[in-house]
Amino acid sequence: MKKIAFIFTEAPHGSSAGREGLDALLATSALTEQVGVFFISDGVLQLLSNQQPDKILSRDYISTFKILPLYDIEECYICLEDLTVRGFSPDDDFILEAEFFSAAAIRQMLAGYDVVLKF
Repeated sequence: MKKIAFIFTEAPHGSSAGREGLDALLATSALTEQVGVFFISDGVLQLLSNQQPDKILSRDYISTFKILPLYDIEECYICLEDLTVRGFSPDDDFILEAEFFSAAAIRQMLAGYDVVLKF
């Protein structure tokens, strides 16, 4: 079975990339258990709690990330450098438990996946 990586690179609101990526991730998890989720670049903002998308008339899909463990998706990683460049730290409040790795470590991990999908 192929290992599939989902990479979230877009900010949560302003495009539909995050919502579409989450939908694809949940659908794919029904077909394989070898799924990894990576949050890099502006994608690190996807997991911040206390977002208020209703203020910009946007749909709140962010809370759906909380159910990833119910779909047996447990390999979730955040790029530490991208997080700190944006003024956040691993001590901030996130809606999903994820591991923090350097960009170099994430590149090495991604090399072990057969398919990489970017949203």
